[in-house]
Formats: sequence, C-alpha cells, structure tokens
Amino acid sequence: MKNKEVSQDCYRSFGQFLEKQCGIVLGDNKQYLVRSRLSALLYEFDYDNLDDLIRAATSGRERVLLQRVIDAMTTNETLWFRDNYPFNLLVKDILPALASKQQRIRIWSAACSSGQEPYSIAMSVLEYKRQNPGAFRSGIEIVATDLSSTMLKKCEEGVYDELSLARGLSPQRRDTYFQPHASGLLQVKPDVRRMVSFKSLNLLHTYAGLGRFDVVFCRNVLIYFSGAVKQKILQQIAASLQSNGILFLGASESISSAGELFSMIKCHPGLYYQRKT
Repeated sequence: MKNKEVSQDCYRSFGQFLEKQCGIVLGDNKQYLVRSRLSALLYEFDYDNLDDLIRAATSGRERVLLQRVIDAMTTNETLWFRDNYPFNLLVKDILPALASKQQRIRIWSAACSSGQEPYSIAMSVLEYKRQNPGAFRSGIEIVATDLSSTMLKKCEEGVYDELSLARGLSPQRRDTYFQPHASGLLQVKPDVRRMVSFKSLNLLHTYAGLGRFDVVFCRNVLIYFSGAVKQKILQQIAASLQSNGILFLGASESISSAGELFSMIKCHPGLYYQRKT
C-alpha cells in the first residue's frame, strides 16, 4: 500500500524548495494540499511513499519527475470568463479606449494555467470587433504564459472535456467558438487559437523578452506568493506596461505595497489598476 503521508521534515524542506523555485509559499500545516496534488504521482513513477518521491524530485536527478511535481503544485483550477467583470470591462471600457491606437494592441495573460483566460480574452476581442469592424487595424496580440510546460502544450491544443466547458462557458459561446475534435472532445476553433501565443515563463524571472503590453491579466496568482515576491512581480509588471496600461488582479488580490506604481480605477462592478505615468 502506498504511503501518502508527508513527514514534517520533508514538508518543511519541500516548502523551502517550492518557494525558491516558484515563489509559492505553502505555509504551515498544508500537508493535505501536497497529498492531494502529488499522490497520483506515486503510481505514475512507482514510488512507495510521498517522502521518497519528493526527495527524488527535489534532488534534481529526475528531471521528468521534477517537472511533473512542479506542474502538480502550480496548476490551479480555472474557468471561462472568471468573475465576468474583467471581460465586460475589457469590451465596454478598455478596448474602446484603445480602438483608434495606431500600433498593435498587446494583451498578456500571466499564469494562464489550462488556457481558459487567454481564450476568454480572445473571444471578448472577437465579439468587440464584430460590433466594431473598423477597430484595431494594426491588430491585437494576446500572449499567454505559464510555468508548466505540460499545461502550455494543452493550452496550444485547446481541447477541453465537458466538465471544463461547463465551467463559465455559455451555450452560445460554446457553439460559436468550439468544434468537434477527433478525441470526441471539443476544440477551440483555429481563428481563436491563432490569436493567442503561448510561452513558458517563471514569474520570478525577468519579463524583458516579452516586450510591452497595453493590458495585463495576472489574476489569482499573487495570493500564493510572499509579500516581497508580490512586490517584485508587481514592479516587473509595471515595467512591462505601456504608460497608462491596465492591470487586472484577482478579486481577492490587491497591489499592496506597490501602490506608488498604480492607480485603482473602481467600476460598477469590479475594478482594475492603471499604471501611473
């Protein structure tokens, strides 16, 4: 029988490893989270207990196992058009303000997980363009990044099961933006997939290679980081935004100690942050 318990010593060292590698802070007494995320790997990699699996992964000798462990611990549940208001504000307020811009509009979806957010952004843009056919003559580019190479591959394929599709996607959008796939599942249509490019990025590292953006979605990510790491990420996002560029955070997140970099714009409902010039 597999031992799915995690010893206190192993949990402590694993927490230190995750924070150094990914910025994630496990905190105290979250062994249940490690168990729930990693237990399936015991069977996939044929380990008898979680302590041995974690030690093997963090030793660096088994790169495939290490990647799978990081994928499991950093992949978060998501859904289509999460919270609704960011996408409504994008269509009603932000895209109209950018529509006459001569340069290409660039939008970044950070920590995109399984791809629902960047594809929701793409659908929102298409819906706006259908109502405003002369907008964005220089085009719109959507860049989506994540730490997990496994998730990025799934994002690029854009194939989703019924459970995933049921979470936040209206029947009308399902009919409009998806097509049958050979697997029996549904796939995001090519015209939507072509709007999004997926890239590997660790938010602890530099963003310089991504260029500058008009809008950044970095939602439901900062809650996993320490205060110092949050501040560093927000500083780097501010440097990646155009003057007066827009930042969306998760509903339970704030700019905290980076208030000198952004102005809060309250809306009804919701809010976003605008980079100070």
